[in-house]
Amino acid sequence: MDFRIMGLESPIVSAIQHMMDTTDDADRTSSAPTRTYVRDAKAMAATPADVKEHPNSYVFIVDMPGLKSGDIKVQVEDDNVLLVSGERKREEEKEGAKYVRMERRVGKFMRKFVLPENANTDAISAVCQDGVLTVTVQKLPPPEPKKPKTIEVQIG
Repeated sequence: MDFRIMGLESPIVSAIQHMMDTTDDADRTSSAPTRTYVRDAKAMAATPADVKEHPNSYVFIVDMPGLKSGDIKVQVEDDNVLLVSGERKREEEKEGAKYVRMERRVGKFMRKFVLPENANTDAISAVCQDGVLTVTVQKLPPPEPKKPKTIEVQIG
């Protein structure tokens, strides 16, 4: 509440007003999500995906109708996070035509998947066919079981 509006202009009222303004600003900055976080959360929520596990690989399937390969980016972050992102752009309006209804989503999209420990991040392939992106991450071979070490006993 701004006490100056009510005609109260004393030094003590100004000090109290300043303290109240500072507290409100601190509350807003500490608890409010950043614009980037909100944008990324919306982009992630609007990008559904299926994940399958095969004996030798993990397969991520994401619908991407109408996108070209240049509009899609597949990356690995922090050695174990698969990031699928891109942007669907709005078609340029032609002269004389206007939208009556727009339901198809446009804008940036993104999905992040934490990969399991046995995922081979050096063996990843991505193919987009008929509007479906399929990312295949090969599994690392299981570690060889350790063989018991035999030590020769010497008789002395």
